[in-house]
Amino acid sequence: MNDPSLAAVFQHEAGRCTATLIRILGDIDLAEDAVAEAFVIAAEKWPVTGIPPNPGGWITTTARNRAIDWLRRESTRTDRHIAAHRLNETMDYDESPEMQALDAFVDVVPDDQLRLMFLCCHPALSADARVALTLRLLGGLSTPEIARSFLIPEATMAQRIVRAKHKLRDNHAPYRVPSAAELPDRLRAVLAVIYLVFTAGHTAPESDELVRADLSEEAIRLTRVLVGLMPDEPEAAGLLALLLLTDARRRARTTADGELVPLRDQDRGLWDRDLIAEGHALVRACLRRNQPGQYQIQAAIAAVHADAANAEATDWAQIVALYDQLYMLRPNGVVAMNRAIAVGEHDGPVAGLAALGEVEAGQLDEYQPFHAASADLFARAGDVDSARFEYDRAIELTENEVERRFLIRKRSRLTG
Repeated sequence: MNDPSLAAVFQHEAGRCTATLIRILGDIDLAEDAVAEAFVIAAEKWPVTGIPPNPGGWITTTARNRAIDWLRRESTRTDRHIAAHRLNETMDYDESPEMQALDAFVDVVPDDQLRLMFLCCHPALSADARVALTLRLLGGLSTPEIARSFLIPEATMAQRIVRAKHKLRDNHAPYRVPSAAELPDRLRAVLAVIYLVFTAGHTAPESDELVRADLSEEAIRLTRVLVGLMPDEPEAAGLLALLLLTDARRRARTTADGELVPLRDQDRGLWDRDLIAEGHALVRACLRRNQPGQYQIQAAIAAVHADAANAEATDWAQIVALYDQLYMLRPNGVVAMNRAIAVGEHDGPVAGLAALGEVEAGQLDEYQPFHAASADLFARAGDVDSARFEYDRAIELTENEVERRFLIRKRSRLTG
């Protein structure tokens, strides 16, 4: 897809069109194939006719027509012919000059995306399968792109996606927003998947660049859809605030030549003030609800960072207190590690190392940020040998090339 305008339409509309076609067709594979075929047709027609006023509607209509053709060609089975006939009846119109009919009848509605989010996060699927299927169906990413994000071979990822689709089919997973009784567990899964998608974009695994902006932006877009359709869910708003406040720092995270800049050294004049203002407003709204959750607290921590004019002005005492609150909700090693980092900034590296030592031995041994944080604290405390050891372990575990170069530079500057 070499045409940048067509590529932009694909990025913004493919997931929405696929979600709508899955509702209409009731078949994930057929919907995917039909949307892909519609974009092939668009690549042939649009350079001549121009992009239509409603490109999402055009793609959905064309994909629906392709699906009808396929069902009719394969209509040796009576039920397929009936399905094609009913599909044609439910959307019985052609491409006419009256484009407003197209806009009114086959507009891509966000409710379909929400339904598809919950379908991708069905309890029958593993966490990895949920993320992969969400990226494939809603993010519009190719199987090779998803495989690179997971650091596994393309064939393995293709099998994983196929198995996930089959499991949904075999479980007769309903394409709907869950009932009130099902909602809490399913919503948590949806939020977790979106957060993982954003994380994969914030620091891209196995990449020569620090950021995959397309993944970060897709995660933010999906969260906006979720918040718009479920405005009374404070954790959804909290996640959106967290993603906005984190993504606001994107331009400052690398130098002009693409090297990593740590938070304490970033030029805060490069932070996106509009995203910060929107994130702050969401955090304030969450505080008024007084229904704290993990994403709301993390967003509050990000808001404290955004409030500081420079690193020295950061209210680390407040951040430590927020991590204490977060640990009460999510008592795990990652939260304890981040709290220890904050303690190290507030009370000094020795205190930070003591807090880090309280993390259960071996719990984070394969977690690269744990060793990078340990190395930094040991270096600041003057324990060069321990810092070298931790930097070596962090470098060994680092998947992103920009981050790896940063850690190598940090290690090379150790003296003593």
